[in-house]
This record gives sequence, structure tokens and C-alpha cells, in this order.
Amino acid sequence: MRKPIPITVLTGYLGSGKTTLVNRLLADPQGLRIAVIVNDIGEINIDAALISEKGHASITDDSLVALTNGCICCTLRTDLITQIVRLAKADCFDYILIEASGICEPLPIAQSIAMLDGTMKDQGLPTLCRLDSVVTVVDAYRLLTEFSGGEALLYPDGEADIAQLLVEQIEFCDLVLLNKTDLLSQEETAKVEAIVKALQPSAQIRRTSFADVPSKDILNLRLFDFSKTFLSAGWAQTIEHEHDEEEAGHDHHEAEHHGHGENHHGHHHDHDGHQHLDEYGISTFVYYRRRPFDDSRLETWVNRFPTQVIRCKGLVWIDGEDDTSFLLEQAGKSVSVQPFSRWLAAASPKEREQAWQRDPLSRNNWDEQAGDRMTKLVFIGADMDEAAICASLDKCLA
Repeated sequence: MRKPIPITVLTGYLGSGKTTLVNRLLADPQGLRIAVIVNDIGEINIDAALISEKGHASITDDSLVALTNGCICCTLRTDLITQIVRLAKADCFDYILIEASGICEPLPIAQSIAMLDGTMKDQGLPTLCRLDSVVTVVDAYRLLTEFSGGEALLYPDGEADIAQLLVEQIEFCDLVLLNKTDLLSQEETAKVEAIVKALQPSAQIRRTSFADVPSKDILNLRLFDFSKTFLSAGWAQTIEHEHDEEEAGHDHHEAEHHGHGENHHGHHHDHDGHQHLDEYGISTFVYYRRRPFDDSRLETWVNRFPTQVIRCKGLVWIDGEDDTSFLLEQAGKSVSVQPFSRWLAAASPKEREQAWQRDPLSRNNWDEQAGDRMTKLVFIGADMDEAAICASLDKCLA
């Protein structure tokens, strides 16, 4: 039986250098027969034309597939799966490169490929491919501009600040190509790399100019693991680290009380995580409170979001909304607060017990008064004043 065909997904915002990278890989294929799927949101697939012009892949011999008028992370997901199946079954290729459009989110693309990588055998789907890695090409100059007080960078149609998308592309990947470093000084490049590491501590990072990187450093890396990549973002790792510290502190506290023959009922107090600074002033900390926010005060605060913060994400408890948790998500100048899920405290006792049976550690997170209601926000930024940020948020508490 033929081995699953490996796939590398290339993401990155418009103009980051993805198409240049594809042409470099096709010019040095390491003996592999490579097919390319290129996604462009417009009616004319400019990137496909640029690849075809180089003569390394062609629509006429089926080695180049152009998917247009939509994104493969949403409207063209079915088309993407169809083309992967076709290329895998053709038995003409050893490898598939997918160049996503500049405004694609990588997570839905990985989910689509997962339908064909053997993880859904119970649904009768064949094992045709494996996702080798998700590579994000970052325009180092643009990233520095976006996160160092530069003017907002917008989608072509002006809908939203692109910082959110840039961050999501960095957070869900295995390898970051820090491209266009020739436009920056050594110190500026190092600062951008520090920002990337804060956003995505687990990914490999390579500095490059003109996407000049050997294909052996991109192809067949076997880096992708869905669960690990999904939880590899800096904010997620910070939450996990804080959770581990809380568990250790909880166990220590329980042991102390047990030694004195006392019964102890867990009660979580307000606290902040520790701020970890590097030499470029990039740091992270956690704001954690067991009290709700006043909605109007929080809205005012969000509209004046601290400019030093690059990334903030977490759950928020709003006064008067005791059934629903809210997700606060910020990247650069883009900020949103949206309903997320129901607090366990709003569930029936039976549902609560079932949830605790599924996740026994979550019981340690229960507060006698607040239940599981809380605000827990991870902040990642440059030269942040943690005390001032926390103090300003405390003024928003109900």
C-alpha cells in the first residue's frame, strides 16, 4: 500500500514571500515530484501564474492546482479536500505543497487535512496523506511596524486590523521563516524574533531574506502533531504554566493543613502571574481575579487598550452575566469581547459532576462562592507596566 503523501502548508500575510519560497522549493525539489495547490481570494490566481511562469509546475500537467474566489480555510475547504484526494490517488507525486492565501487561518486548513490523515478512520475516510508541517512566512519588517507603534495594517477591503491574523498564523505553526530581515538592523531583527518566540515558543525560527532557504530545511521535517501544535501558542503555554504552579501550590497547601489536622476548602484568591522579561523587554504575565467586571467600565478600558500589549487572550467574568463566560482576544490594535461558553457554575449539579468526572483536576478550580467564574487573561507585550495594567483593570471590577 502506498505511503500517505506528505503535505507542507505555507501560510503568511500578503507579500510575506510565500510564492518566492514555493518557487525556490520547486527549483530544488530534493528528487521529489512535487504538486502545488495555490489559493488566491481573487478571480485570477496571481500566485499560480507567478509559479507557472518559472516553469517548475504547470496547470497543464496537473502539478499545479489553482483554487480561486475564496479561502481554503472556509469557503473552499471542500475543494481543498477534493484536490488532495485527487493528487494522492493519481500516484504521480511524492509531495504536496499548499500555499494558502494571505488572509487564511492555518487551523481550519490543518483540520481539513486531518480528515484524510487516518485520524477519522471510524468515519470510513481513507488514509491518504500526512501533514508534515505548517510553515508561516513572516514579513519581519511589517511585524516590527505593526507591533512598534506603526500605523494599523488593514485587509485590502479595510474590514479589520491584520494584527489578529498575523498572530494567529504565528501561533499555529511548526516553523517560522522570518523573512525580509535584510530590511532590518541586527537589533531590530532580534527584537522581532523575541516577539515571535513570545507568541510561539515551540516553533523553529529561521531568519531569511528573499525566502532563500534550502528545501531540505522545509520539506519532510515531520514536525506536525495536531494536539501539540494546537497548544503551542505562547498564551496557551503561559496558562498551562500558571495552572501547573497553582496545582503545586494547592497540593502544598493541602499537605500543610493535613499535617495540622485541619479540613481545608479550596478558595482561590485574586493574584497576578509573574512577569518574565527578556533583554528586549518582551514579557508575559497573567491577570487573575475571582470578581466580575462592570460591563461599561470594561468597555471603556478595552477602547483604550494598553499600546505595549502585543497579545492578550483569556476568559472574562462580567457582572450580571453570571451564566456566560466571555472571551477577550486582542492582537495589536484589534480587540474583541465575545460570548464564549456557559460557566459550569450555571449548570445543574448532575452536569457539574459529569464534567468533574471527565476532568478531575477542574474540581480544584472550584470556588465556594464564585464557582468556576473568573477572569484569567494572558498578556504578552513589549515594555509592559504590569502593575499599571493590573491596577487599571482592577478599577473596572464591579
